[in-house]
Amino acid sequence: MIPAKMTRHMIPRNILFLLFTIGSVMMFYSPLKELMTLSFRSELYSHVILIPFVSGAFIYLKRRTLFSDVKYSYPSGVMIILIGIIIYSIGLNQRISLTQNDYLSLTIFSAVTFWIGGFVFFYGPGSFRVATFPLLFLFFLTPIPSMAVEKIIHLLQIGSAEAAYGFFKLSGVPVLREGFTFNLPGMSIEVAKQCSGIRSSIALFITSIIAGQLFLQTGWKKAVLALSIFPITIFKNGLRIVTLSLLGTYVDPRILSSELHKSGGIPFFFVALMLLAPVLWWLRKTEKKGAGGNEKKGIME
Repeated sequence: MIPAKMTRHMIPRNILFLLFTIGSVMMFYSPLKELMTLSFRSELYSHVILIPFVSGAFIYLKRRTLFSDVKYSYPSGVMIILIGIIIYSIGLNQRISLTQNDYLSLTIFSAVTFWIGGFVFFYGPGSFRVATFPLLFLFFLTPIPSMAVEKIIHLLQIGSAEAAYGFFKLSGVPVLREGFTFNLPGMSIEVAKQCSGIRSSIALFITSIIAGQLFLQTGWKKAVLALSIFPITIFKNGLRIVTLSLLGTYVDPRILSSELHKSGGIPFFFVALMLLAPVLWWLRKTEKKGAGGNEKKGIME
């Protein structure tokens, strides 16, 4: 519990930071508004609206220790703020030559950097160390650069096609593969970019980051949990492609143009979560053994 004296001492600092936050929103109002519009229009970024709330929840969990070492940090804070301003200036200067996605990628990244700089300025490195995860988590607000999106989609497309081909072979269904196209009895199925599962991949990746922070202590094990999303996503995509293809081939071809095909990824998303759970359980179990049976403090302690 924070002493009453410390609480009174924090009031002017909190007011100044609130004013800084309001100023930040005004300064970055245009890209922030575009980001909100994009989050409602594009399913790829539908998660954006939840990021500040998740970050706020983690800050709340850290409330007992967050302000135990508060002090103004002028050099560090100003330096981070300046970095944010420089990145924002680059985004504004290059706006004509950038796509909307890449422009937002630069400007939102700069907005988060700028605001974090303000946090460091008003509360100091001690508070930043306590709140490192929730503050850095805000960078998930940043749209992924277009080039990176294309490369990720291509890798997932390749992996999904390989997984689907393996499932087809296991099922015993006669199939002739030509790149991303599978020729089945009576129809051909293409593993298109839309089949890459990038939307669910992002959701799973963010879920793994949150789960790792809540239940794991070791940095490399958190990384393993996050990286496990790639093979899990490929497995899930391959299973979905084969399931829908077989239903379309042997049950009803209209399934491939139905809502089940377009928006039926939720059941397979839960399959991915079921595959992620034992990975998390195993990492947590080995972590406890490594600690000699003594559990370390969790995020909520």
